[in-house]
Amino acid sequence: MIPYSPETILIVDDSPDNLMVLSEILKPFYKVKVAINGTKALQMIASGDIPDLILLDIMMPDISGYDVCKKLKNDSLTRNIPVIFVTALSDETDEAEGLHLGAVDYITKPINSSIVLARINTQISLLRYKHDLEQKLQERTEEIVLTRMEVIRQLGRAAEFKDNETGTHVLRMSAYAKIIAQKIGLDNARVELIYLAAPMHDIGKIGTPDAILQKPSSLENHEWEIVRRHPLQGADIIGNHHSLLLQTARIVSLTHHERFDGKGYPYGIKGYDIPLAGRIVAIADVFDALTSKRPYKEAWSLEDAINYLITQKGEHFDGELVDSFLSSMNEIKAVMAQFRDDV
Repeated sequence: MIPYSPETILIVDDSPDNLMVLSEILKPFYKVKVAINGTKALQMIASGDIPDLILLDIMMPDISGYDVCKKLKNDSLTRNIPVIFVTALSDETDEAEGLHLGAVDYITKPINSSIVLARINTQISLLRYKHDLEQKLQERTEEIVLTRMEVIRQLGRAAEFKDNETGTHVLRMSAYAKIIAQKIGLDNARVELIYLAAPMHDIGKIGTPDAILQKPSSLENHEWEIVRRHPLQGADIIGNHHSLLLQTARIVSLTHHERFDGKGYPYGIKGYDIPLAGRIVAIADVFDALTSKRPYKEAWSLEDAINYLITQKGEHFDGELVDSFLSSMNEIKAVMAQFRDDV
């Protein structure tokens, strides 16, 4: 059973007065969080502080509400958060644009407290209804879910075997990804999505020639270019599906080699523009690669691997996620012991 409490509302508005008015209306009924601009809202959500519903202004100085909505809808972990635009823009074309971007409702200022509460109550009721249906479906399809999980895990292991890595790599790194997702406070559904999608991160290596993956010496530049195609190859293998799990797996495949400083591949995405699932899996994947023995290297000590993650905060990795990971050292050691390569 997935615990569910649809009661946290994030208000995003660059006007302190508007934030105060909306907060006073909602506080008797909901948990309320506020963000003074779109960038702050996206940072809060990217750090795992995910609300159940968002009230979003459109005209803001740093990034418009339209652009905030686009970013949320382009990430499988946030696209289902209901967004209600609350704005002074009252033209029909403005409303049509907001709804086209995926908002569930559009309220014009000056606001009426009764209307705001009624509109929000409608969306919260829909969330509860949807959650009840999902729980019933989950109860009836447990065997299918377990089978799907095993298929995905075995496909991930197939890619690792091709790369001369052990099958336990995907077990450890997916467990590490789950630890991070739990530590930053994602709900159980999102934690499971990342946990189940993580083993597919290197599925694209199935399309990389064995002679390159298993080469005992350093790769030439043109060979590195071939290796760097595997995120795109993985996305092609997974394809575009309605399944939220496969959508997340595709995002993980595409973005787990992106770097927080923008120097990663295949797209050179930077900072919080990298989807949360990709930022999480990047840490889990590299940490396990460092602490595992390979034909071409010895395993790093735990201390050296930890120091590397620390030095790469804000460069290779999201520093906040690194801190969350390293604060869970007891859980990390338990995973390392459970899924040792010699077991």
